[in-house]
Amino acid sequence: MRVDFFDFELPQDRIALRPVEPRDAARLLVVRPGDAPALDDRIVRDLPDLLSPGDVLVFNDTKVIPARLTGRRIGRGDTEPKIEATLHMRLDGSRWKAFVKPARKLNAGDTIRFGGEGRVCLLGMLDAIVEEKGEAGEVTLSFAFHGAVLDEAIAQVGDMPLPPYIAARRPTDDRDLSDYQTMFAREEGAVAAPTAGLHFTPDLIARFDARGIGRDLVTLHVGAGTFLPVKADDTAEHRMHAEGGQITAETADRLNRVRAEGGRIVAVGTTSLRLLESAADADGTIRPYADATDIFITPGYRFRAVDLLITNFHLPRSTLFMLVSAFSGLDTMKRAYAHAVETGYRFYSYGDASLLYPDTRS
Repeated sequence: MRVDFFDFELPQDRIALRPVEPRDAARLLVVRPGDAPALDDRIVRDLPDLLSPGDVLVFNDTKVIPARLTGRRIGRGDTEPKIEATLHMRLDGSRWKAFVKPARKLNAGDTIRFGGEGRVCLLGMLDAIVEEKGEAGEVTLSFAFHGAVLDEAIAQVGDMPLPPYIAARRPTDDRDLSDYQTMFAREEGAVAAPTAGLHFTPDLIARFDARGIGRDLVTLHVGAGTFLPVKADDTAEHRMHAEGGQITAETADRLNRVRAEGGRIVAVGTTSLRLLESAADADGTIRPYADATDIFITPGYRFRAVDLLITNFHLPRSTLFMLVSAFSGLDTMKRAYAHAVETGYRFYSYGDASLLYPDTRS
């Protein structure tokens, strides 16, 4: 499909720079597809009443790491140009895939010394060698430290990797350390938050429990590729960056049992949805999963494992807007987003949420 089919107008003042407080006070647009789509303006706190006993919410328990690093290229020539790197996928105990700027200043074999701008790792300078240089600013970095020592060093020199549409308008601060982390975060490795989960609070979870609505956890380490623009003119020409995920055998069994007993699987966020769909057989059976996924969901995809989707509002022409258009229908989502813009919904990571029903007309 043509990428421009997924374009829409979004005023800059609709981009949220901070989350609402409390988190479950965010607005919630309920979208039910049809020839005349039904749009219902609610708040996230209404979710327990919108779901049914026996349904199960599936959250992504990945934890965002301070993956944005600033340093300088050293050891080549008289100049030491400033380098910014955003880690996006761990390869092993000492190597990461990263996006760097300016990539033209780096060659394979170069050394980058992180910890600049007044922030020096207490373990010593954090050095990395450019092991391989790929396309679109992606490199493989081999760090001087390994394992837990490397994790500690990254935590000391790194910054929280706020999305570019927020970072371009204000600096990262200490508040983001908690704001940009869900209450479920426990498995370190993400460089972007699974933002639909940001709306949930302990009080809201207690109300789900009281109503008999279950919850389960999966892990997908969200990579910086989620922020990359789609540069191709056709969706068939775009390639997703892989992200590592895991669904345990126990979780898969519980989710399959929910469906067998007539409950619905409610994916909290596109990351949970993408992982569940990656792990599902053709008949919708969810299998244990421990692998990377680069699944790219566009209209025409047949959903197998997910019955409802809770998600934030996404960028024009983005892979995530393509995904929600596949789930609820492109025309439906364009009407829903037009309504959201007109009525003042807040967009993107710190913005409001939607509860999407699938388009079953096809």
